Amino acid sequence: MTEISELLKGKTDCGCGRVHTCPVKQVYIGRNAAQKLPELTAGYRNILLVADENTWRVAGIPATEMLGERVAARCVFETGNALLIPDETAVRRLRDAVPGDCDLILGIGSGVINDLCKYVSHSCGLPYDIFATAPSMDGFASVGAALILNGMKITRDARPPRGIYADTAVLAASPLRMRQAGWGDIIGKYSCLNDWRLSAALLGEYFCPEVCALMQSAVDRVRPLAAGVRKGDESAVEALMEALVVAGIAMSYVGNSRPASGSEHHLSHYFEITGILREKAYLPHGIDVLCSAVITARLRERMCASHPRRSELPDWRKEIRRIYGASAEGIIALQDKTGHYDSGADFPADWEGIRRILASAPGEAEMRELVEEIGLSMTEFEELYGADVIADGILYAKDLKDRYTCLWLWYKYFA
Repeated sequence: MTEISELLKGKTDCGCGRVHTCPVKQVYIGRNAAQKLPELTAGYRNILLVADENTWRVAGIPATEMLGERVAARCVFETGNALLIPDETAVRRLRDAVPGDCDLILGIGSGVINDLCKYVSHSCGLPYDIFATAPSMDGFASVGAALILNGMKITRDARPPRGIYADTAVLAASPLRMRQAGWGDIIGKYSCLNDWRLSAALLGEYFCPEVCALMQSAVDRVRPLAAGVRKGDESAVEALMEALVVAGIAMSYVGNSRPASGSEHHLSHYFEITGILREKAYLPHGIDVLCSAVITARLRERMCASHPRRSELPDWRKEIRRIYGASAEGIIALQDKTGHYDSGADFPADWEGIRRILASAPGEAEMRELVEEIGLSMTEFEELYGADVIADGILYAKDLKDRYTCLWLWYKYFA
C-alpha cells in the first residue's frame, strides 16, 4: 500500500482523468505521539481541546501537559455510561466553548469527537486536528461530518482535519469493541466497492479504478490482522489505523464517501437511527457495518442465483412513515429528489455482466467467517435487532441516502 505521506500529495495524472487532492497536511502514527504535539501544532497559540471524559483521561491530560499555556480552553463531554450523540445539543455545547481568540481546535477521541470537531471547526472557519484514541472508524480524514440532527443520521459538508495523530500504545490499549469496529469498517469495504462498480455499470456513475484499487489494497492488508487486532498488538493496530486514514483520503480524492460506504453502511445507519428513535440498543458502527456486509453478501448471492423481474411491493411512502416516524418526511423528500423509485434506468439488461460484478464480492459464508475471526457473532447481531427489523432494513435502509447500491437492485427486481 502506498505510504500515507505520498497519498497526501494527491494525484494529478490519474487514469480516470480527474485530479485527486487531500486537504490533510500531516499524519503521525507512532509511539509517544503526545510528545510530538508541540511540534505538530507549531504556530498555534490558542488551542481548544475537545474530548469526552474517557478520552480526556487517556490522552487529553498528556496533551495538556505537553501544550501547556497554549491550551486556551477545553470542552470535555461528560456522559457517564451513556453514548455521546453528535446531535444539536452537543454541537451547541462545543460551539459555545470556542474562545474568541481560538486558532485551532484539537479533538481528543475518535468517531463522535472527530465529527463534532470537524463540523464546528468548519462552521467557525477554524482549522482542526484530531488525536485519535481508538482505531474505531474510517472518518478521520473524510470530508463529511456524520451527525444526528432532528433524529436523523445526516452527513454535513465540512472538511478533513489539518492533521491526524495517534499513539500506537493508546490505540492498542483501546477497548476491544472499538478495535473490532475499526477492523469491521475496513472489511465492510468488500461490500461498498462492489456497490460502486454496480452503480457505475447500471447508472454510469463516476468510477475511479485507481482509487478503488487503493481501497482494496487497504482491505487486503488489514484482513490477515484480525488476531493481532484482537490481542492489541501494536503493529497490527498501527496497520489498521493507517488503513482507516487511507479510507478517508480515498473519500477526499473522489469528493464523497463512495470508496468507503455503501449498502453495508446504509444498513448500519438504519440500525443506529431506528435504535435512537425507539430508544433501543444498537451496536458500534463498524460492528454493524461488518455484520451488515454479511447481509449484503447474502443478497448478492441470491440475486446471482436468480433473474431480475419487476417487484410488486407496498406503498413505499407508507412504509417509510411506519419505520422512521417523525423523521420520515425528510427521507421521502430525499427519495422524491433522487427519482430512484420511478426510474427504470437501472434495469440490468446485461444481466450476465451485472451478475459477474455481484459475484466478485465475497459470499455470505466467507463474510461470516470474517465476523468470527475478529471475535464477533452474527447471532448477537441477529438477536439484538430481530428478524422483522432486519427485514425492514433490507428494504428501506437504502432510503437514508441518495446513493445507489445493491439494496436498490434487490428491492426493485428481486424482493
